[in-house]
Amino acid sequence: MNTELKNLLEEYPIIIAVKSDDDLSACLSCDKKVVFVLYGSVITIPAIVARLKEADKAVFVDIDLLDGLSAREAAVDYLARSTAADGIVSTKAPLVRRAAALGLATVYRTFLLDSMALRSLQKTALQSGADFVEILPGVMPKLIGRLAAALEKPLIASGLLADKEDVIAALSAGAAAISSTDRAVWEL
Repeated sequence: MNTELKNLLEEYPIIIAVKSDDDLSACLSCDKKVVFVLYGSVITIPAIVARLKEADKAVFVDIDLLDGLSAREAAVDYLARSTAADGIVSTKAPLVRRAAALGLATVYRTFLLDSMALRSLQKTALQSGADFVEILPGVMPKLIGRLAAALEKPLIASGLLADKEDVIAALSAGAAAISSTDRAVWEL
């Protein structure tokens, strides 16, 4: 478990998720300390991470969304060597395991689309070796509570969280943090 990140999320449970250069510029003045980067390419990601690190942010790159990289361990190696990213976000357990082996903090992201995805989550989350598990959508307090009790990893709730009520419901249900691309949520 990455205790530094866990402590940071206890103090700042709202994670800023950026999906464009405009979002990146807007987040630099926010007091939140953890940022998920949901865009970029093999060319642009070093500069994106550098800007965020200069603003004293903990930076996680969603490696699945980077243009120009395949879903292979070499992509994680590239990110670790070419940027100062603190960690990765991925839906792919092998990439999460590789990042952990390289000393990066890790978030295993999963989309809970149906009961089959829910049943497989415990197995895949453990196999990934991730520090955190991110579930989407994050507006399911009852399910967040059950998963927070069942999983051995802290949960991050993401997706469709639109206001303070949604954030409070997710955190109260047991999520360690929430992640949002909604700038209004960043300011809560």
